[in-house]
Amino acid sequence: MKKTLTRALTALAAAVALLGTAACGGSEELSGPPGDVSDPKNPVYFKYADNPSFDLVYLADKLGYFQNAGIKPKYVGAVDANQLIPLTDTGDLDFSTRMASLTISAINGGADLKIIAASNRTLPDAPHMNYFVHKDSGITAENLNKLEGKTIAMNGFGACAEYVTKQYLSKKGVDVDKINWVPTPDTQSEQAVETGASDLSIIHAPFSGHALNNPDLVSLFSDFDLDGGESGSQPYTGNGEFIRRFPAQTEEFVGILGKTQSWVNRNPDQARQYIAERVKQDVKDITRYAYVNNAIIDRKQIQYWIDTLVTFGQVPEGSLTADDVATNQYNPYAKSDQLLETQADNQVDLTAGEK
Repeated sequence: MKKTLTRALTALAAAVALLGTAACGGSEELSGPPGDVSDPKNPVYFKYADNPSFDLVYLADKLGYFQNAGIKPKYVGAVDANQLIPLTDTGDLDFSTRMASLTISAINGGADLKIIAASNRTLPDAPHMNYFVHKDSGITAENLNKLEGKTIAMNGFGACAEYVTKQYLSKKGVDVDKINWVPTPDTQSEQAVETGASDLSIIHAPFSGHALNNPDLVSLFSDFDLDGGESGSQPYTGNGEFIRRFPAQTEEFVGILGKTQSWVNRNPDQARQYIAERVKQDVKDITRYAYVNNAIIDRKQIQYWIDTLVTFGQVPEGSLTADDVATNQYNPYAKSDQLLETQADNQVDLTAGEK
């Protein structure tokens, strides 16, 4: 299933790029032969944030998928979510996973990044984020105008929590400019709404599960209720220099992500147990995650975020297309480098039967 022609051409491009890098002095971290062959006996280590979250790289490591691979994670410690994409651009990280909007904005600003793998999907029983208020707040899904003059805690600006929420509230007649938006880590957002530091907290999985079980809080709705999952997943972004330098290893990495996603879909309870151990919570408080098949990227979800960024004035209209920011070039399960039109074209698990 390996795309050998693509790999050969990419390896040639990597070799040419290497010559240019050498002429400019190069980087010690990128020394060595071009990565046109992924060799378990001489593995490449990619820098990755060791964040407490529902993370495919951690799960793949837990399952032993990197054990005999030519690419392996080198964890660099916890990294603030808002710094993941900027640090992937600088090369302090080689891969990261965040909402596509952040990568698109960075590429629009000149960042050397590429979205290389799709990730989770939003379902009614596997939401990406939930919206919580205190049970005594008086705020309901029917009187959201009461949020004007109030505080909303969210994990950061520029991604799903901000844009999905602002679009929905605006459609409901709420003046979002009258709301105080406060960046708050997911791990602190439940306490914020419980103590009154925020009037509404937007909490992502897996941490939303604990808040759902908190008798003092009420979930008004999830992001699936807002847009039916249209805002899509938080795909995997790669540092441009790294993926050009190590195309075969990048392809193996994306294949491992695809296989891990399918494992989670087939074993949701075991996956929740592993994540519960990772984030040190009871498994009953861990929200389920669901993933697209085979890590294959579709154009519809990427275009959603380009259009959203245009709407909010963050990207000039017509300046970028989905194919400018994302590719299936490094996905061994994809039939071509091109993006699928929608995930409706990706309904078969191609990793079935793999160990």
